[in-house]
Amino acid sequence: QVQLVESGGGLVQTGGSLRLSCTASGYIFSSYPMGWFRQAPGKEREFVASITWSGGSTYYADSVKDRFTISRENAKNTVYLRMNSLKPEDTAVYYCAASSRAYTGNSQYYYDYWGQGTQVTVSS
Repeated sequence: QVQLVESGGGLVQTGGSLRLSCTASGYIFSSYPMGWFRQAPGKEREFVASITWSGGSTYYADSVKDRFTISRENAKNTVYLRMNSLKPEDTAVYYCAASSRAYTGNSQYYYDYWGQGTQVTVSS
């Protein structure tokens, strides 16, 4: 049974930083690309970042480029999202997701497994 468990969310002031973690179990983590998405209240879930199985390539939404960094440690079955220079508009529930289809794009429909989400709140 595939499980993804996020952690590291919380309340932070504008300009602050957080690091989210997502630990996977139940499948061969190192074989799957991973992604981070977020959903703010009243809005649709949106793509944040993704990373290939090897970690050799990463992709970002324009809104987070140069502020967020996605990385992974396959030996620990964990993917991270380092978030710097946080803004109030980054406030959302953040989800990690795994794709069994070698997909690193921004469509949530091609990610097969999802975590339960972790809340990030940025105060102004």
